[in-house]
Amino acid sequence: MAAAGSASWQPQEEGLKEICGLLEQQISPYSSADKSQIWQQLQHYSQFPDFNNYLVFILARAEGKSGEIRQAAGLLLKNNLRTAYKLMSPAHQQYIKSELLPCLGAADKHIRSTVGTIVTVVVQQGGILGWPELLQALVNCLDSSDLNHMEGAMDALSKICEDIPQVLDSDVPGLAERPIKIFLPRLFQFFQSPHTSLRKLSLDSVNQYIMLMPSALYTSMDKFLQGLFVLANDPAAEVRKLVCAAFVQLIEIHPSFLEPHLKNVIEYMLQVSKDTDDEVALEACEFWSAYCDAQLPYESLREYLPRLIPILLSNMVYADDDESLVDAEEDESLPDRDQDLKPRFHTPRFHGSDDAEDDDDDSYGIWNLRKCSAAALDVLSNVFGDEILPALMPIIEAKLSASGDEAWKDREAAVLTLGAIAEGCINGLYPHLSEIVAFLIPLLDDKFALIRSISCWTLSRFSKYIVQDSGNKKGYEQFDSVLTGLLRRILDINKRVQEAACSAFATLEEEAAEELAPRLEVILQHLMCAFGKYQRRNLRIVYDAIGTLADAVGEKLNQPVYLEILMPPLIAKWQQVSNSDKDLLRLLECFTSIAQALGTGFSQFDQPVFQRCINIIQTQQLAKVDPISAGVQYDKEFIVCSLDLLSGLTEGLQGGIESLVAQSNLRDLLLQCCMDDDSDVRQSAFALVGDLAKTTPKLNETIAVANNACWAIGELAIKVRQEISPVVMTVISCLVPILQHAEQGVNKSVVENTAITLGRLAWVCPDLVSPHMEHFMQPWCISLSMIRDDIEKEDAFRGLCAVVRANPSAALSSLVLMCKAIASWDEIRNGELHNEVCQVLHGYKQMLRNGAWDQCISALEPPEKDKLSKYQV
Repeated sequence: MAAAGSASWQPQEEGLKEICGLLEQQISPYSSADKSQIWQQLQHYSQFPDFNNYLVFILARAEGKSGEIRQAAGLLLKNNLRTAYKLMSPAHQQYIKSELLPCLGAADKHIRSTVGTIVTVVVQQGGILGWPELLQALVNCLDSSDLNHMEGAMDALSKICEDIPQVLDSDVPGLAERPIKIFLPRLFQFFQSPHTSLRKLSLDSVNQYIMLMPSALYTSMDKFLQGLFVLANDPAAEVRKLVCAAFVQLIEIHPSFLEPHLKNVIEYMLQVSKDTDDEVALEACEFWSAYCDAQLPYESLREYLPRLIPILLSNMVYADDDESLVDAEEDESLPDRDQDLKPRFHTPRFHGSDDAEDDDDDSYGIWNLRKCSAAALDVLSNVFGDEILPALMPIIEAKLSASGDEAWKDREAAVLTLGAIAEGCINGLYPHLSEIVAFLIPLLDDKFALIRSISCWTLSRFSKYIVQDSGNKKGYEQFDSVLTGLLRRILDINKRVQEAACSAFATLEEEAAEELAPRLEVILQHLMCAFGKYQRRNLRIVYDAIGTLADAVGEKLNQPVYLEILMPPLIAKWQQVSNSDKDLLRLLECFTSIAQALGTGFSQFDQPVFQRCINIIQTQQLAKVDPISAGVQYDKEFIVCSLDLLSGLTEGLQGGIESLVAQSNLRDLLLQCCMDDDSDVRQSAFALVGDLAKTTPKLNETIAVANNACWAIGELAIKVRQEISPVVMTVISCLVPILQHAEQGVNKSVVENTAITLGRLAWVCPDLVSPHMEHFMQPWCISLSMIRDDIEKEDAFRGLCAVVRANPSAALSSLVLMCKAIASWDEIRNGELHNEVCQVLHGYKQMLRNGAWDQCISALEPPEKDKLSKYQV
């Protein structure tokens, strides 16, 4: 390739031809060439210093080539610059920048757009300072009368505003004002452009600064609002959508700006909430929830409720031309595109991140106008309560009474509405709850899958009150009908109904708890039948329902007849799922709840389950440093879920866990996990240490297992400081019994480790530890007296001083022992700690006055009194 140069650089014809040929083969759908080989060849060329010069030359100057090839060169250049720009020579950087600027006004719209993307990457990598010519070039193009130049500059500017808005709101040497102040007047001017593209790009650019709110926009807010009202009825839907987005952002972040204009803004948002363009209406409907969250008077919105509520209800009805409404006619072989539920309120138990490894279509989960309107109604009902019912109920009743297949969408929307207001309007609905539930139960068997699924969800929203009323005969019969109906729907042929029913049933389980015990056998039969027929996506929800059931009924699940139904399928699945399969995470959580509920009843499965958890943790810890040797990619959730299951086993098996622990390397694994750099892993490890210490009756054996981990927690505490606070009390509840039994033959090193760890926790979290000092102060001081002088003892005494300062009265009854502990030092070499100890002792001397203080000192041995004299008391 050609030698390096700057603006005088010229490509070699042979190299240019070869690169263009590769790009053409890469983008051609008809090429028989191996795409991976082409990619490898392009990557090979990228090692040449001037390869990116070729790409920008093709993008900017290869006018004889197709727009697709030029654009492909630009996209490859963009990707290269993300990683290579800072490593390039200044000459090559300058050549690329000099070729990009003239292309801002290219005749081809796609070329202009690609150039705008590359410009943003260059600014991202090199900053505005590294490209002083750019700002002037953008200004010149914006001030031009040529539409291509205006659009090209505006496109590039909008991308900078979107990706790196802060660079325009920063001081630039040589400029009297920040770039945003230069561009903002021009952006406002484009609000009135006759060209839709310029109106859209300029408004989109300004919207990027609403959250950042630079002073330039703050002082120009009146002009911005005037511009928004000018664009409010723009003929282009994409512009109206951006106007709505601006009002939503303003009311979320800076509601005071809109307060003087609330009446006009609300009138406008009412109008566009029923816009003919669904995307505009969706953006507008976000306003109502945002308004309720803003610090604005509800009174300003109250008068509009009779007009707003019918609009929201209208938006909640599926559109007549919505192809996704084609019912699957109970044929699971057809694609399930028909279920578009409002997001479930039942929170999945799985605490890991969402993963994309799902073999089911997930398009139904897309946020849309229907869901947004239902969510807005939910929020309004929680703000205004029963006030909205007079405007709402006549519409609901009319829709529910509509008969015939052609009116099913109205009936479905009415059921969704009842679910949306279930929480906020419960006082007004409660007297009619029995009739509402009686109406909903038959809808669980409706011919339309959407009605069946939304009825499941709506019943779940009332589940708390359905369970509350189950104490009387009529209420129990209704509760039983709901439970039976949801179980039927769990076995529905339609997958989306299955999901809605399973999720609704999990919510009912949480509310009903032990009320489910008499129906356990039939519940388990239905859940395990679902377990056998569900596909991957919904199988995860069954795990959730089973785990929730175990949490709800607890030890009542521990009966042979139930275990025979429950465990064999779960164990079979447990054996089938690999250690790297995401489904294992849900299964681990399910088993955790079962283990806690069954206790010793889990014992026939405890050894293989325990051992597999150990294997998973080992594999993941190896994967963290060497994924190739481990055979899996590292994922902390496998460690967290395995540790949680081990905690569940420990809690369930109590002393029975001893033999499993003794035969494993759990101690070493726990030590590693307690020192892990991820807080989730550490906290699960801490919890397991606590469970092991609390549940094993043989104290020495327990602490032999947890001793290293106990030490590790102390070490970790002084490194992560306040981050350890969520688990401090759990750990202390394990440490205190060790100190209290110190005189019963507990290993000396264990007691010392415990006293030091307690001191370190007290040092970093004195406010958490000090309220509980009376429970451990005396044995702690005795244990501290036994420790030799070293840096660990210093840490422990820092903790002692910290909690005494926080709660001095709690240590009064242990003052003699504390003085003995202080006297155990040969010498405190750390000057800061020495001063702290002096302050503590002098504080007590002043608090007790001479008589009580002298009495305390008289209880010490002569050598101890001599040691204390070093602190001038």
